[in-house]
Amino acid sequence: MTFQEFGLLLMSIMASTFGQLFLKLGALQLGKVTSANVLTHILSIATTPALLIGLMAYGVGAIGYILLLTRVNLSIAAPSASLMYLTSVLIGAFVFNEDVTSIRLVGLGLIMGGVVLVASR
Repeated sequence: MTFQEFGLLLMSIMASTFGQLFLKLGALQLGKVTSANVLTHILSIATTPALLIGLMAYGVGAIGYILLLTRVNLSIAAPSASLMYLTSVLIGAFVFNEDVTSIRLVGLGLIMGGVVLVASR
């Protein structure tokens, strides 16, 4: 993977990670979905700024990923994009105070090791 290709991958991962962050922030603003409020919640998505920002960030991430796919084999790009799992766990831990158990850390280590093996050709 060249420096430019790695840059596209990193941009795609970071945009998608920010998308997840803002989608979670927006979801927290909406509150829990129940059968009584599901329609209201679906309609509220269009008027919740954090959710719109999250969707736009995902769009930017998707564009970066498509550009990456024009240059890199899918068998390398897709596993490499799973690095987003690491950033998601970090955001969960540091922004939302979610617990990161030792078993999750082991799982993340296995994912990272797999990415290194797949990307190294």
